[in-house]
Amino acid sequence: MNRDEPEETTAMSINKIYSSPEAAVADVPDGSSVAIAGFGMVHSFPSSLTVALRKQGAKELCIVANSLGSGPYRSNTLIENCQVNRLIVSFSARAGEGRSAAEEQIAAGRIDVELVPQGTLVERLRAGGAGIGAFFTRTGVGTAIAEGKETRVIDGVEHVLEHGLKVDYAFIRADRADRFGNLQFRGVGRNFMPSFAKGARVVVAEVDEIVDGLIDPEDVGLPGIFVDRVVTATVEVPIDFPTRRAGRTGSSAQEYNGKRAWTRDQMAEIAASLLPEPGYVNLGLGIPTLISNYVEGRDIVLHSENGVLGYGQVAAQEEFDPAVYNAGGQYVTLHDGSSFFDSVTSFEMIRGGRVDAVVLGAFQVDGQANVANWSAPGMVGGGIGGAMDLVAGGSTVIVLMTQCDAQGRPKLVERADYPLTGRGLVDIVVTDLGVFRWQGERFRLDRVAPGFGFEEVAALTELDVALPAD
Repeated sequence: MNRDEPEETTAMSINKIYSSPEAAVADVPDGSSVAIAGFGMVHSFPSSLTVALRKQGAKELCIVANSLGSGPYRSNTLIENCQVNRLIVSFSARAGEGRSAAEEQIAAGRIDVELVPQGTLVERLRAGGAGIGAFFTRTGVGTAIAEGKETRVIDGVEHVLEHGLKVDYAFIRADRADRFGNLQFRGVGRNFMPSFAKGARVVVAEVDEIVDGLIDPEDVGLPGIFVDRVVTATVEVPIDFPTRRAGRTGSSAQEYNGKRAWTRDQMAEIAASLLPEPGYVNLGLGIPTLISNYVEGRDIVLHSENGVLGYGQVAAQEEFDPAVYNAGGQYVTLHDGSSFFDSVTSFEMIRGGRVDAVVLGAFQVDGQANVANWSAPGMVGGGIGGAMDLVAGGSTVIVLMTQCDAQGRPKLVERADYPLTGRGLVDIVVTDLGVFRWQGERFRLDRVAPGFGFEEVAALTELDVALPAD
C-alpha cells in the first residue's frame, strides 16, 4: 500500500512507503532546515527528492550538506532556484571550478554560510540525534573554524567545543528499502546517510528498489526507526566517468627555469615510496589519488573518508562499479579484505589514530609546518572537506603540491597567508621539484628532480631550507 500522507498505524501494520517523491516532500514548509546527503560532485545524492522540493517551492531553506553537487539533480538546483538563505556545509566552493550559483549568492549577501569540517559535520548530526548537546574535538584547533568557540586542554591537547546539530528534514539515498523503513546500502553509498538521518526530525529515503517483503536483518544498514518515509527514485541520473582536466593528467608537468619538473605520476610514485609499511593510508583529493596506482603488492591498505577501506587502483572505464569510488570521486577497484562503512566510522578511524599516514594536496605549506588547503583568493567560502580531521588525527602528514602556483609564486612560504587547515602538523612535502622533510625547526631538502640543483630548488621557496651536507 502506497500513501500520499502519514497515517496512524500499529506496529504490525507499519508502512512507510509514499507514492512519490512529490508526496513525500509536500509538507516541507518555508524556513525549514533540510540535510541533503551526497558525496562529491555527483555521487549518492537523493536527486528525485531534491528535484521534487524544487518543484514544491519551499523558500528560505537552510541546507545542511557535505557538498552541493553539480548539475540539475543535486542540492545546487535549490540554490539556483533561489530557495535557500543559509548553508551549513563542508564545501561551498571548489578550486579550479567556475563560480557557482552558491558563490554568487553568498558574495551578494543573499545566503549565509557556515563551513564545517566533514568529520565534525557528521559528528554534530550524530550527536544531535543521540541527545548529546556538545563535544570537544581536536579538529580545527588553531584555524578560522575555532574562532569564537570555547577551547579546552584535554590530556595535554587543545580541543574545540562543537555543538550537536538537529534539522527538520533529511533527504538520504539507499539501494533498497522495505515497508518498515529498513534500508540496505551498496558499496560506499552509506557515507553520510546514517548520521544525516539520525540528526533529523523527519527522514525521507529515496531508494532504487522497495522490496516485495522484508530486508534480511543481517543486511539492514540503517534500521527503520530512523526513517519516516520511503520513495522509489523517479529521476534517472546519468553516471559519468570522471576524467582529469587538461593539464591535470598524470603525465602533465610544469617547467621551471626552462626545464621540465617531475610529472604528477612521478610525484605520486615518489610519495608512495615514503609511505609506512605495513600501514593504513588515507589519500586526499587531487594528485594524492594517483598514489593508488603505485602501492600494488605492498603491505599498504588505503582508506577513504567516504567509507571504504582496502581499495586499489583507479578502475578502467570498461569495468567499474558505480558504487565504489574514492574521496576524489574516481571509481576504484577493491582488494581482498576490503570493507564499507559510514562516514562517522571513517572519521573514528582517523581521529582515533588508526590511520598511519595521510597524503593531501595544499595551496601553501609554511616555515612552521602549517598547511593551508581549503580556501584561496578568489574563492567565496571554500572546501574544507575532511582535511582538518585528517591532519589532526596524529598520523604522518605528507603534502603533495607543485613547487609554484600557476602565477609562478612559491607554495612553500615563510608564513602562510591563506586560511590554515592545521598548525605545525606537516611531516613531509613532495613537490614536482623535491622532497622536503620537517626537522623540528625547518624543512630539509632531501632530493631534487633530475636536471635541477639543490640550491636552485631551495631558491624557488621562501624558506630557510636545510641542504644536504654533501
